[in-house]
Amino acid sequence: MIKKSLAPLALGGFGIGMTEFVMMGILPDIATGLNISIPQAGYLISAYAVGVVVGAPTLVSMLGHRPPRGVLVWFMLMFAAFNALSAFAPNFHTMMLFRFLAGLPHGAFFGVGAVVATRLADKGKEAAALASMFSGLTIANVVGVPAGTWLGHHMSWRLVFLIVAAIGLAAALMTQKVIPYFEGKPRAGLAQDLRIFRNPKLWLALGITSIGTGGLFAWLSYIAPLLTEVTHFHADMIPLIMTVVGVGMTAGVQFGGKLADRVHPLRAIQILLASMIVLLLLNAVLASSQAAMVMLAFGVGANALALGPSIQMLLIEHSREAEMLGSSLGQSGFNIGNALGAFLGGIPLILGFSYASPQWVAAGLAGAGLVLALAMQAHARRSVRALA
Repeated sequence: MIKKSLAPLALGGFGIGMTEFVMMGILPDIATGLNISIPQAGYLISAYAVGVVVGAPTLVSMLGHRPPRGVLVWFMLMFAAFNALSAFAPNFHTMMLFRFLAGLPHGAFFGVGAVVATRLADKGKEAAALASMFSGLTIANVVGVPAGTWLGHHMSWRLVFLIVAAIGLAAALMTQKVIPYFEGKPRAGLAQDLRIFRNPKLWLALGITSIGTGGLFAWLSYIAPLLTEVTHFHADMIPLIMTVVGVGMTAGVQFGGKLADRVHPLRAIQILLASMIVLLLLNAVLASSQAAMVMLAFGVGANALALGPSIQMLLIEHSREAEMLGSSLGQSGFNIGNALGAFLGGIPLILGFSYASPQWVAAGLAGAGLVLALAMQAHARRSVRALA
């Protein structure tokens, strides 16, 4: 059960998750509607991701000193406006611009929302509160994305963006009504905020996010051809299996919140990345088994999203001087992981290897994230010894 004061954050996360992931399902419809090729339409996904990476630190640096409730309302109004404009885009170049602009408030909303969620949380339940916020994103993969894909196929892809815009508007209104007022932190200046990047632990946390979560995206980017060409599922089964992934994500984010409240976030990340490596390797080894792949779809989805609360807690912990800026970097890192995983996972396919080969790349990325997490722990131990 989501705490009432956290419900607007979950609703905003639902809209964000829907607009980001429904693109994969309605890409052919958009390509037809704008009279472009599917590879060209794929650039619209990249434009949104670039918007997230750029917008997260930029908008938070500009507005992070203001009262958080008002900032969240403005982010959702921006999100609603640019998704509504996407619905009316007359051509490819205009659509590219609107998708970039729609991505700008994505990471900023989660960054500010994460700090607000920890302030609203009961003592010792901060990570669980973060999980509640991220549950909106995961539920979007179970409900919003399949529904949006169906609407895009059978009615109009433009209608999907209008629905997303309506969700964003509802989240803005709900935020204004439900989330309590907090004073903003006095602004020390952009130069002062940027000093958080002098902290090597923050860079390690960003590396864990960008590289470790790349394993999820190397797996997710090529899961459809893996299931049809290697596991021999009929194409009509793919949406159902993706729903299984979404259910796994929903369960995983709740588990991840509880885990991060029981052990230190860095320790939780190490446990989850280690188990992610095992699950991704099993995807490669058991790719011919339909039963195994359905179970692994749930398991990888759950494991991947369980990382979310711990990563946000870690970023906030190592950016206390500008915690909203630091927190917003999580979504930038996830989207870098998205691009990195898709690119590196595609290399073995270009070289002529099977559709199971990206799973080895995915496991390698998760392994690199684990190495960074262990390095971060070693750095912390050296710092403690230096102070002793």
